[in-house]
Amino acid sequence: MQGKLNEIDIRSILQLIELGQRTGELFVEAYPSQPSGMGNLGMVYVQDVRASKALAEQYWFVFFLNGQIVYAADRATSLSRLSDYLRRYRAEASLSHLVVPSIATTNAPEYGYLWALLENHTLTPAQGRSIIQSMVHETLFDLLSLHQGSFIFELGPALSPQLTTLEITPLLAKIMTQVQEWKQFHPHIQSPDQCPAIADPTTLQASLSKRTLATLDRYADGKTSIRQIARYLNRDSLTVARAIYPYVQKGMIQLVYTVAQENVRENALKNEAAIGFKAVRSKDFGLQQETRNLRVVCIDDGVAVRETVEHILRQHGYEATAIGNPLNALSLVFQLKPDLILCDIAMPELDGYEICAMLRTSTAFRQIPIVMLTGKDGFIDRVKAKMVGATDYLTKPFGESELLMLVERYIGVGDQHSDSAYQLPANTSETSLEMADGDTNSAASAAI
Repeated sequence: MQGKLNEIDIRSILQLIELGQRTGELFVEAYPSQPSGMGNLGMVYVQDVRASKALAEQYWFVFFLNGQIVYAADRATSLSRLSDYLRRYRAEASLSHLVVPSIATTNAPEYGYLWALLENHTLTPAQGRSIIQSMVHETLFDLLSLHQGSFIFELGPALSPQLTTLEITPLLAKIMTQVQEWKQFHPHIQSPDQCPAIADPTTLQASLSKRTLATLDRYADGKTSIRQIARYLNRDSLTVARAIYPYVQKGMIQLVYTVAQENVRENALKNEAAIGFKAVRSKDFGLQQETRNLRVVCIDDGVAVRETVEHILRQHGYEATAIGNPLNALSLVFQLKPDLILCDIAMPELDGYEICAMLRTSTAFRQIPIVMLTGKDGFIDRVKAKMVGATDYLTKPFGESELLMLVERYIGVGDQHSDSAYQLPANTSETSLEMADGDTNSAASAAI
């Protein structure tokens, strides 16, 4: 079952899944024209360019077992949401020390981390169920507010193991009521992703209790969104919005969009830590430039594609290395430590989806941009790419300008004044790193 949301709405899709007692997963991708939580057809409230950037790529996954919801994710590879929820229990620091099991690492890494926290007793089952229920509620609120996008539902094995299952009908009734109430906040509050900031502290202090004022002082910093505040306080976004609405109306609290810029900076710093850089090449962040050139690895079994990509990127100041044997690729990329990986989908022995999924299990490659190269331009291929943690995809054949625009988008402009050819380390070659059958997973896990 697949289609567009102007043909069938999310509520009807969920009801059909429940009625048919289906097991599988629903993928929904938004068109970048409407903020989540708006719920008002025909009206788009965008304060500035930063807001539209935040809406550029929104997608969700919902997992079902016999017509009931097991889990729902807002982004397949993001752990920021789980970290926010863990703050309720002062356990967010535990994420950095986890050895994640194989559970759901391919299509739901957040779920795998949650189970790891349960297994090492950082969380109790009751706390885990509370987090999942909040995640499902938050995701459905976004989906039921959405009117433009595409969806696909695929039958398949259930996400396993299950900590809880939630009936769809009661959830729909409750959340639809909240979506309708949210509309009353327009135009003063437009999206749960807006960040409150105190604009008139003197007047606000005279209007609030000390406890409420202390909460606002802590969170209304112009950087923490309504949605994040709700997660920290174990509330829903509507409750937080309802509480601040009178003060937003009176101008005591202002709402701004800064989440997109903060996420860009956060991801850049994560990339820096993951690959051992001293700085990120970006004058926008005011950081010191790195001494070595930006490095790209292209994994493709086609000789013409490899040679073309290497030639184009080296001509424009990137260090480019092409790898033709997918079995060798996993070991080589851990040595090369690239800033970006281009990976063909259709390859023998080990396809691009499998390579991407294996790399995403490593902490070193959890945030590195991975772009899938495909000869197909289909929605299902895009869904599969995102399910395994791919950052983007590029359809073959592609031209020089398309390749450069994509690479510059994720890692910046290459150094035009240097020799960008990169040689493999001494005593290292593709043939010397060839692995026997069954060693591919061990090579990836050894680098975690």
